[in-house]
Amino acid sequence: MFKFIVILGLTLGWTISVYSQKLHIEGDRRILINGESLETLWEDGGFTEGAAAGPDGNMYFSDFAQPFESGPARVMMFNPHTGKTNVFCPDSGMGNGLMFTRAGELMGCCASPLNGHRALVHFLPDGKVKIVANLFKGKKLNSPNDIVINKEGVIYFTDPKYVGPEERELDRYYVFKYSTAGELTVATDQIDKPNGIILSPDQKTVYVAETDNGSDKADIEKDFKMGRMTLNSFSIRRSGQWTNKKVLVDFGDQLGIDGMTVDTSGNIYAAVRSAERFGIVIFSSKGVELGYIETPELPTNVSFGRGAESSRLYITAGKGFYRIRTKAIGYHPAIAN
Repeated sequence: MFKFIVILGLTLGWTISVYSQKLHIEGDRRILINGESLETLWEDGGFTEGAAAGPDGNMYFSDFAQPFESGPARVMMFNPHTGKTNVFCPDSGMGNGLMFTRAGELMGCCASPLNGHRALVHFLPDGKVKIVANLFKGKKLNSPNDIVINKEGVIYFTDPKYVGPEERELDRYYVFKYSTAGELTVATDQIDKPNGIILSPDQKTVYVAETDNGSDKADIEKDFKMGRMTLNSFSIRRSGQWTNKKVLVDFGDQLGIDGMTVDTSGNIYAAVRSAERFGIVIFSSKGVELGYIETPELPTNVSFGRGAESSRLYITAGKGFYRIRTKAIGYHPAIAN
């Protein structure tokens, strides 16, 4: 089942756990490589999230402590050249979705549980956390989840809530827009519970996962009813207004999408958490399935690398961090021309 033996960690970090898992992979051979396997890089986490490619060539991802009380959430850094994973931010304030700006600043969403920041934040180069926005009209944000940044520096982020005893102050779950002038406004309120978010390569379309589990305290509540599980698109006008909402995929009574990314051809790579068939599902821009990559555990997010790693798809799932080679080239909206 495994091609290589796991290498023990070093004191300066964790070395790459280089083995390939023979999980099911199928789909368009213009995108996926025949015979390619999912490579395990690191499995020492509690619950990983938010893969993001840095300008330094490293990959960053979030890790919630296991079992959420054994330590603070943190941001990790994987170096593709050395194979080591180190702690970048030792206490992220429940950092979740991550993305770098054109200027190389690591922005992120911090969730609500366990005294999380409930904010859009900037992770500074020294690993410290700077709050960028945590209030909307004087009320605390719900639990910022995922983020995308366009080439002009405008940030969009989703604000659902899934777990934790904290009471919500906002009456809705919004997708927010944070302008380059520092103004926080609502991009849309047409999604019952927004989760993953990503832009098309021409940046005229935004994709938003609607992942409504039916509860904002699912860890302590019972007998709640699941809502809509869909993948949606919106057109973005020159004015910045979102219009023309379309449901591209409806997952019915199965769990839908968490995080997403796209390639330069506009195909969508979605972390689908359906119990019947979980993994990374590749969709066309119209919602047609093109491929499937099985993951060891329920996936949470996905990102292509940069530079020499631009065809490697990096995946957060369960307690681990993984990657697989593809024929596609990843698209990073913040640094697009």
